[in-house]
Amino acid sequence: MTARDRPPGDPGAAAPPLLIACALGIERLALRGGGRGGAPGPVRVVRTGMGPAHAARGVSRALAREGWAGAAVVASGFCAGLAPGMHPGDLVVAGETRDPDGATPCDGTGLLVEALARALPGRTVHTGPLTGSGHVVRGPERAALAAGGAIAVDMESAATLRTARAAGPRPVAAVRVVVDAPEHELVRIGTVRGGISAFRVLRAVLPAFFEWHRSLLLPRR
Repeated sequence: MTARDRPPGDPGAAAPPLLIACALGIERLALRGGGRGGAPGPVRVVRTGMGPAHAARGVSRALAREGWAGAAVVASGFCAGLAPGMHPGDLVVAGETRDPDGATPCDGTGLLVEALARALPGRTVHTGPLTGSGHVVRGPERAALAAGGAIAVDMESAATLRTARAAGPRPVAAVRVVVDAPEHELVRIGTVRGGISAFRVLRAVLPAFFEWHRSLLLPRR
């Protein structure tokens, strides 16, 4: 039996569990399709549904399952880039997530950036604040969020991490793949190509998540 096969509560497991939360079925498909090789402990990808309320409920339910109370949590999936020069398929690693309820600092941002650079050589990785919204933002609203310092926006990451931290101390992180950006909005021709690029990138991020998980959670000797 490997560490990945042990139940989360098994004291012989190499590390506490890793919970990866996403909103959409296509995001879950990409993340589950990335394989489990290299995971230091149990891993679960949970689809919460769209929006902050669904994200909060989904994460609360997942962490309430037996053996998962101490899980590290990563919010992942797609996002909208806010900074000029971003392109579909770029990666965003949050230094913190923000929404009207406050900010949640992320753990091991530098570790994730380095791990993603190894997992996806040549891909641009942006770091900075990831802001939350209850709806899809466009045009002037997107520009206003960028003016406030955020580099990307999505609807679930802030609620996911805030809920996870409220349930108990744990490492949290948010990693998103840009699916549209100021010069590449979803309504434009080329959306399908951008979406395929983002899906392929999201499918390849799991090894970096496992490396982050291992670095932060393996027992120190």
